[in-house]
Amino acid sequence: MAVLVTGGAGYIGSHTVAALLEKGEQVVVVDNLYQGHREAVLGGKLYEGDLRDEAFLSRVFEENEIDGVIHFAANSLVGESMKDPGKYYHNNVYGTLCLLEQMKKSGVSRIVFSSTAATYGEPERVPIDEYDRTVPTNAYGETKLAMENMIRWFDVAHGIRSVSLRYFNAAGAHDSGRIGEDHQPESHLIPLVLQVALGQRETISVFGEDYPTDDGTCVRDYIHVSDLADAHILALKRLRDGGGSAIYNLGSGKGYSVKQVVEVAREVTGHPIPVSMEARRAGDPAVLVASSDRARRELGWKPARERLEEIIASAWRWHSSHPHGYEN
Repeated sequence: MAVLVTGGAGYIGSHTVAALLEKGEQVVVVDNLYQGHREAVLGGKLYEGDLRDEAFLSRVFEENEIDGVIHFAANSLVGESMKDPGKYYHNNVYGTLCLLEQMKKSGVSRIVFSSTAATYGEPERVPIDEYDRTVPTNAYGETKLAMENMIRWFDVAHGIRSVSLRYFNAAGAHDSGRIGEDHQPESHLIPLVLQVALGQRETISVFGEDYPTDDGTCVRDYIHVSDLADAHILALKRLRDGGGSAIYNLGSGKGYSVKQVVEVAREVTGHPIPVSMEARRAGDPAVLVASSDRARRELGWKPARERLEEIIASAWRWHSSHPHGYEN
């Protein structure tokens, strides 16, 4: 029996594939390589194609005995989603519908969904827990919430049990040094900061310093990508053990401001990393920090790399040895 990982050539997906392989799992990867990288898939069977292609997806399920699905495939840029929401609904929501329909047809009844804490929008309290209201402030978060709801109704109607994992910013790289973060274009804070240290950009742009936070910049939760991979595997184990559908937050419970991230990166890299202050971006909440108490209690999730210094040092090792990503 195999685990199907959609978007498994992407950043978090590839780290999850690596973790599954380390545990002796058979892995099937589906990725259209729009944002993913063939070189990031360290093993298993890779199918290049799109979830919205019915004939392609049917072939994947026919050729493999799939035990469960871990679903990462989605567009995920907040700014882009605000400019082109249709793209996000078509790829994220319709793509997930196609996947669920194929799972129903093939009798596959377990799915772990890589959601986002952007489903909460501007939180009423911090840290956020799973029972807080979900009012997304951007189209990306809205599509992820729609995907969660669709998955829930497929459980009600067809018995496809699910675990949805909501989290914020993934960062860092695999201990082997073989895979790491490479987006084109890059939009995540930590790799952008490290590009300044590598001499690939002159400054790091900080969007807004008038938020209601200690230093005026946005506060976010950061999780090491390998800890996220472990959480997805633990969620799959819950479903294999007969557990019912559930939603879990993943987070450190501690937030770091943009200015704090820059300062830690200066310490790790030894580079001054100049800052350029810019206007706020549409759809950016001031503080996003999640409580992962439920995941720790029910899934047994124990992050191994919670310190921001460890996370950034891990990312720095990858970017230093792969200054141009997988195109090195």
